[in-house]
Amino acid sequence: MTTTASAAPANDARVFLGRRRVDALSPYDRGHAYGDGLFETLRAHRGELPWWDAHWARLVRGAQRLRLPLPDPAQVRSEASQLLEGLDAVLKLILTRGEGGRGYAPSAQAEPVWTISRHPLPPAPPAGGLSLRWCDLQLSEQPALAGLKHCNRLEHVLARAEWDDPAIDEGLLRDASGKVVCATAANLFVLQGDVWLTPPMDRSGVAGVCRQALMDLAEVRVQRLNADDVLGADAVFLCNAVRGILPVARLGERHWAPHPAIAGLRHRLGATHPAFVPSQD
Repeated sequence: MTTTASAAPANDARVFLGRRRVDALSPYDRGHAYGDGLFETLRAHRGELPWWDAHWARLVRGAQRLRLPLPDPAQVRSEASQLLEGLDAVLKLILTRGEGGRGYAPSAQAEPVWTISRHPLPPAPPAGGLSLRWCDLQLSEQPALAGLKHCNRLEHVLARAEWDDPAIDEGLLRDASGKVVCATAANLFVLQGDVWLTPPMDRSGVAGVCRQALMDLAEVRVQRLNADDVLGADAVFLCNAVRGILPVARLGERHWAPHPAIAGLRHRLGATHPAFVPSQD
C-alpha cells in the first residue's frame, strides 16, 4: 500500500450517547457485557474514507437484523473527519445497544451508543507474500449472525491465539464440516484457471467490504471450498478493507509464486482509489 508523510499519531477515541458526546463507555453497556453490537474498521486516506458508503450500508443491514438503533450518519461522518484530521489512519466505529441491566432481554427504548477511534495503519505486508497456517478452531454455523461484523469475535480471538510465530502472518479457518470460510481477519480468494472463487458468508464469517468491491471488479464465483481447493489453487490472496489485497506465498508446505492475475487485480483496485495503489507503484 502507498504511504504518505501524514501517518497517524497516537490513538484517540470519542464516545457518544445518541447525539451527545460522553466521557466514557458505561460499565453496564451491553456491547461490553454481551457483545451486543456491531463494528466497522475503515481505511482513511488523507482524512477521507473511500468506502464509507459501503461500510455504512453494512452497518445499517446489521442494525436491522439485530434491531439496533442507529446514530445520525451525518454526525458520525463529521466527527470522524474531525478525528482523522487529514491523516492516513484506521478508523474504528463501534455501535452498541447501550446500557442494560442483568439479563439478555434488550430494552425497547435503547439509545445508540457509538465510539469512533483512530489508529495507525498496520505495517506493510511482506514483499514476497503472506505465510499462512491452518487454524485448529472450527467456526460455528449461525445463519442469523453470518456475514455481520458483530462485536462477539471470540472465535477469531481464540484462532489468532493459536500461534505466536512471527513467520506466520495469518491463519485460515474452517467450519465443522471442513469447508474453508476465511482468515482470522480477512476474506479469502482462490484462483482456479481464470476464475476467482470466494466462500459464501451465509453460515459464518464476515461479508467484507473489500470482498464485495473485488466481486464488483472481477469475475468471481461464490462457492464452498475445501482444503484441497485452496491447496490446489493457481493463486491465493486475502483481503480486507484496511489492507486491500494481500497475496499469499505459502500455506504450510504449499508455496505460490507471484501471479499476474493478482497483480492485475491489485492495479484494478488501486485505480478505484489511491489508498489501495500497490506499494511498488
